[in-house]
Amino acid sequence: MIQPREYARRRKQLMRMAGNDAILILAAAPERVRNNDAHYPYRQDSDFHYLTGFPEAEAVLALVPGRAAGEVILFCRERDPERERWDGPRAGTEGAVARYAMDDAFPIEDIDDILPGLIEGRERVYYHFGRDVDFDLRLMSWVNRLRAQMRHGVRPPHEFVALSHLLHDLRLFKSRAELSVMKQAAQIAAAAHRRVMQTVRPGMNEHEVEAELLHVLRRHGAVPSYEPIVGGGANGCVLHYRANNAPLRDGDLLLMDAGAEFDCYASDITRTFPVNGRYSPPQRELYDLVLAAQLAAIDEVRPGRPFDAYHEAAVRVLTRGLIRLGLLSGTLEKNLRDQTYRDFYMHKTGHWLGLDVHDVGDYRIDGEFRVLEPGMVVTVEPGLYIAPDARRVHARYRGIGIRIEDDVIVTDGDPIVISDGVPKDADEIEALMAAAR
Repeated sequence: MIQPREYARRRKQLMRMAGNDAILILAAAPERVRNNDAHYPYRQDSDFHYLTGFPEAEAVLALVPGRAAGEVILFCRERDPERERWDGPRAGTEGAVARYAMDDAFPIEDIDDILPGLIEGRERVYYHFGRDVDFDLRLMSWVNRLRAQMRHGVRPPHEFVALSHLLHDLRLFKSRAELSVMKQAAQIAAAAHRRVMQTVRPGMNEHEVEAELLHVLRRHGAVPSYEPIVGGGANGCVLHYRANNAPLRDGDLLLMDAGAEFDCYASDITRTFPVNGRYSPPQRELYDLVLAAQLAAIDEVRPGRPFDAYHEAAVRVLTRGLIRLGLLSGTLEKNLRDQTYRDFYMHKTGHWLGLDVHDVGDYRIDGEFRVLEPGMVVTVEPGLYIAPDARRVHARYRGIGIRIEDDVIVTDGDPIVISDGVPKDADEIEALMAAAR
């Protein structure tokens, strides 16, 4: 659990970056209707959570650097016993100050009267335009109200700046407390993957496998960090497979891409394993190749290396192996230059990880891939996907989809794999599955 003092430290750091002539405004995520009057489970906006830890909807954070009466102001719902009887307890304005370390808090209903006065006199407004059109219009109405009073000496802001310009680079570097939560998320997801390996059998359906996964996540107080991919056989060749409703056949591989979200932080793990507990010879050939590529890539997740270095390492190993297995022909360098591997490996090898599965942060600076630094967290996820109708490929390999994905912390030295609680060596996977049988 991240403590209120860390959220306060983040806010102070952001305000220092913005300067005393700025105001920063951030709205909580709105509730979303799923169907008729039923809502999707509420999940707070990641940036709002990063700065507040406040879990409720209908809230707005205003950071006003240098304001003598208080720099950190939250507008939120007041306590309401009648609504709380239906929807659960609220923090209220008093709880926002006492529990979430706000300098002051006001009822959300009073925002039209108070927030324009906080904006007045500030040179710049940092804000996420385009996320919430309704709130965009409200903000502009406040600014236009100030502009209409310029002849009376009112000073509206002169500049609007994307809040992400400052905030998302902060989020890219994880604190010790954040890394601790992310390790928990990875451990929960790893336990779910192990449970599936131990329970899967030919004849089960993909949705039964998903149910085993969800059981472990919810048992440990987590939710899926994204819609799980549970693809048996050729379904594993569909990169964003979503149906999860096909029977699992003897001899199939099962590709499961599933992570846990714990305290809003994500893990992201993929394993590919045999439904019957034993890899066939062609499955093992391709699997060992993907694993070798992943290990080579993880070894490049080091400080001072450019972000694309670990992708290039994976591509080189995969291409060399595809030539050796006869799926590609010609020299290694020519295949790399022509990117022929993209017939079988068409995505990048990883992404930032944090509050979002595909976390925020620039991958390039001034056109060049940014250098990895301690505190960053990435996924490493090479794969091979041999389409069922790949006629130029020997039939023994067709319809095989394999991906292996882990979550890796960049440190001062060797990379730390925080998702290593689930096996990925083929012999270890087979041993785990055999023991469960």
